Amino acid sequence: MSTLPLRRQAGAGAVFALLVVLTAGTGVLSSTRTAQDYLALRQPSWAPPSWLFGPVWTLLYALIAVAGWLVWRRVAGTGRGRAALTVYGVQLLLNAAWTPIFFGARQFGVAFADIVLLWIAIGVTAGLFARLHRGAAALLVPYWLWTTFAAALNLAVWSLNP
Repeated sequence: MSTLPLRRQAGAGAVFALLVVLTAGTGVLSSTRTAQDYLALRQPSWAPPSWLFGPVWTLLYALIAVAGWLVWRRVAGTGRGRAALTVYGVQLLLNAAWTPIFFGARQFGVAFADIVLLWIAIGVTAGLFARLHRGAAALLVPYWLWTTFAAALNLAVWSLNP
């Protein structure tokens, strides 16, 4: 249980929620036709339907926000966790960059490089979080798994749409 005042904890929770909303919003604002663009691409037979991405990412973003908040609660005011929260921020930036690169610029190879870096950053974040709050690290596992799948899909789309 955190000894931080409840108001400060709630404020920090709101900040983490805002960070993931901004991350998601960057993608939404970069290409308002992602569902249509996705359908127009040549895709592998195992590609999921476009409607699935919204619910999956909504859940994942909630988990990402809670994970960051749990670690912040654990380390706030202690000077610990700076590296973990920095890498957490880096993975949010890489996440935010993917949609504009893939759908906005249609640079599938660059998007693949971005998602590989994102995958690494998620793994590093989860590893650093595990030292501070195992539950927070566990919350990042579905995100890491989905990003693994998304990277494979990105690679397949890149190869089918040169």
